[in-house]
Parts: sequence; structure tokens; C-alpha cells
Amino acid sequence: METCNKMEYQPINRLIIKMCLPPMISMFLQYSYNMIDSMFVACINEQALAAVSLSFPITNLMNSLSVWIGVGINVLIAGYLGQKRQDKANSVVTMGLILSLSVGIIVNIIVLLTMTPYYSAFTEDSQIFEYGCIYMQICAFMQVPNMVHIAIQKMLQATGNMISPMWFQIAGVVFNLVFDPLLIFGIGPFPQMGIKGAALTTVLGYVLSMLISLYVIMFTKQKVKLKIKSFVFDFHMLKNIFGYGLPSFAMNVLSSLMITFVNLFLVTYSDTAVAFFGAYFKVQQLIFMSVNGLIQGCLPIMRYNYGAKKYERVNRTYQVLFPRQILLLFSASEKMCSVGIPAIRIMALSYCFGGVSTMIATYVQAMGKIVPSMVIQVLRQGVLLFPLMWLLNNNFNIMGIWWSFPLTEFIVFAIAVIIVKMNKSQVKNI
Repeated sequence: METCNKMEYQPINRLIIKMCLPPMISMFLQYSYNMIDSMFVACINEQALAAVSLSFPITNLMNSLSVWIGVGINVLIAGYLGQKRQDKANSVVTMGLILSLSVGIIVNIIVLLTMTPYYSAFTEDSQIFEYGCIYMQICAFMQVPNMVHIAIQKMLQATGNMISPMWFQIAGVVFNLVFDPLLIFGIGPFPQMGIKGAALTTVLGYVLSMLISLYVIMFTKQKVKLKIKSFVFDFHMLKNIFGYGLPSFAMNVLSSLMITFVNLFLVTYSDTAVAFFGAYFKVQQLIFMSVNGLIQGCLPIMRYNYGAKKYERVNRTYQVLFPRQILLLFSASEKMCSVGIPAIRIMALSYCFGGVSTMIATYVQAMGKIVPSMVIQVLRQGVLLFPLMWLLNNNFNIMGIWWSFPLTEFIVFAIAVIIVKMNKSQVKNI
């Protein structure tokens, strides 16, 4: 195995490009699939789109749990490699696989038990309820392959290998893109499964990604490997995995809670408003894929060099970053357009600030400053957003809901700038 990792010596600008482009490409395809999937489902009817929109907080929460463990593994491995503690890094690989498999099974069972009361709370439309339950009865089984493949993805990214994770993620996305319309609409020899087909292709796509990722980590030469002999379950390591991944979990899970909270307001206006917001949020995910790609690429760079005590490289990585957003419109019915067009124009203002705040949160997370990173994420999607939304909704109705997003992002951006200035004093050679 190499004793010197490229994250330690390559020029920062070139390294960021190499580390960030592969996850940006794979995430672009992943989020494009999510948007296209919604467009296919919308061809069934608006009730089907509303059902999938209501399921998004559940599936996003499932993904958030996967990211929580995955990022914790990533940060811990990168730190150990920076400290030249190879045996510890290998132990994290084994611990991570055990943890992701165990948590995946538990989450799968919980989702199956809770989806009926969940849909009952958000809709009185029997068709939306039926579509939602059918969709999640299948999608619940995506959690184990999802958690395992994301855990392995983060293990490899922690070593500087961004190419392999890109390819096994792309394999699942391409599978989804090809088989989604075939199974939804019954094209050629395939049965017409409707919303069941959309859910089934999602699960099978994750299974394919998991199988490829397991092959890569077990049977190809990598900078980390499974530690079978002399492996000991380490509770301190387990605590660190959960601790280091917590800010990323908060960023993702709070978006699920935010969507649920917004849906509670929107459902009082119309199911069309709920369907629009679900579609819009998928477009927003596509817009922010560049920021998330930068996070995936830069977090191991910063953590590795923090572990290696190369603080100047930590700061140079952060200073190079700047998020890029692209606003895309989602075509829909005239009714949805009447709701969505003014909403998009208002909420797009938040993009100017949200990406910067997210990158600041990632920077302090890489330095092991969990609380400041958590503060930024909780303020963005909870503590500030919810009361502002309630206040503006009471005074300006549905337009107040849309305005609460950019107002929240602006306030959090100002707070994040203060936080990063305070925490920079913890890193030498700024």
C-alpha cells in the first residue's frame, strides 16, 4: 500500500478538481433520475405524483441515515490515514459494514410499520393514500443495499478514490433510467406495473450498486481493506462514526422534517401545492448537486490533512471553494404552474446564500467542530425556518411560505460567516 496519499501532496486546485468532479457527475445523474422519475410518475396522474411527493420525506430520511454512517466512516478513515494508522483505518471498514447492515435492517422494518399512519396524517384522498402505501411497501427494501453501498462509497472516497464510487453509483442510476419507463408503462415484454414499477426499479438499482461496491472493496486493490482476523468491536470507534457523521445527517434529515412541515401547511391549500413542492424539491436537489459534489470531494481532503497536521492545506481547500447553482424549471399542468412559477421565483433567491452556508458547515465539520456545524444546519432547516414560516403564512398565506426560505437562508448565511471566523482561530497558519 502507498505510504503517501495524493491528498497530502498534490496542488490543492488540481486535487479539488480530481476529487470533486466524479461525485458531481454521479450526483448530477442521481438527482436527474429523481426528477425524471417524478415526471414518469406524473404521467400516471397527479395523485400518483402527490403520493411520491409525500413519500419523499421518508425516503430522504432513509438516505440521511445512510449518509450519517457513511460520512462518519469517511471522516474517521481519512483522519486515520492522515495519521498513518492503517490498521485503524481497516478496522473502520469492517465496523462500517457491520453497522450499515444492522441499521439498514432496523430501518427497513420501522418504515414498513409506520407508513400507514404517516400517509393517513397527510391525505384524505383514498387514491393518494393507496398509491403512497403501494410505493413505500416496495421502497422500504431499498434501505439495506442503500446503506451498504453508501458506506463503501465513503470508505473509498476517504482514501482519495473517487472514480470507483462514481461508477457503481452510475450503474444503479442507469439501471433506474432504463427500467423506470419500461416497468411503469409496460413497454415491450415488460408488465405495466404503474407506481409499483417506479418503486421496484429504485430498489433494484440500489441492489446493483451494492453488489458492485462489495466486489470493489473485497476483490480489488484499495488503500483500505476488510479486517477479518483480530478484529475487535470498538465502542469508541462506533461513537466517533456517529459523532463525525452527525452534521451531515442533520443537514439531510432536517430537509425531510422541513418538507413534512411545509406539507402540513400546503395540504390546507390543495394537493396540487403538495405535488408541486415535491417536484420543486427534486429540482432544488439537482441545483445543489454541485455543492454536494464539492462536499464529497473536499471533506476527505480537509480531514486527511487535518489528521496529518497540514493545516495550511485545510484552509487552502476551504478558500478555493465556491458553490455554483443552476436554476431549472419543472414543466407541469396549468394549475401547478400557477402555484409553482411565483414560488420558484421567490425561493430561487435562497440559492445565493444556502450553498455558502453549507460549505462553511462542512469546513468546521472537517476540523472536528461538530457543534458549530450542527448549529448552521439546524438553523437553516428548523429553528429559524419553522417559526418564520408559521409567522409569514399567518400574515401572507401561501406566499409567506415561499418567502420564508430566502429570508431564513440570508439570516443563517450571516451567522455562518461569524461562526467560521470564530473557528478559524483553531487552525494554524491561516
